[in-house]
Amino acid sequence: MNLMITLSLFLNIAVLVPVCAGLVMNARWAVECYGAATQARGVLLSVYLALLKASVLLLLACDPKLVVALLSVQVAYKLTTPFTVGTLANPVVVSNLGIAAFHMITLALIWQGALASPMN
Repeated sequence: MNLMITLSLFLNIAVLVPVCAGLVMNARWAVECYGAATQARGVLLSVYLALLKASVLLLLACDPKLVVALLSVQVAYKLTTPFTVGTLANPVVVSNLGIAAFHMITLALIWQGALASPMN
């Protein structure tokens, strides 16, 4: 498996495990970053759990096409968070932008490899 794919998936896991735990336990930092426990925050937790599960499964059975799909969706939503949240001051927004940059490098390397290899 490509090193960057592995690193991107591990990055997802390393970030999502504590974030999901904090949201479930209603940790003070989670309330400060994500707001009070609401139904909307519950929906976000569901999305995060789905991303976590997909990341773990893709580590076990890597398929670059599926990794592209996962990371592309993540990059899209992470790049829109400054606009939907309305600030760059929120730590979730800042971390989303950093993670999106990392995943964009992975995606570029996957596409570069796909374009460089012969068609079957």
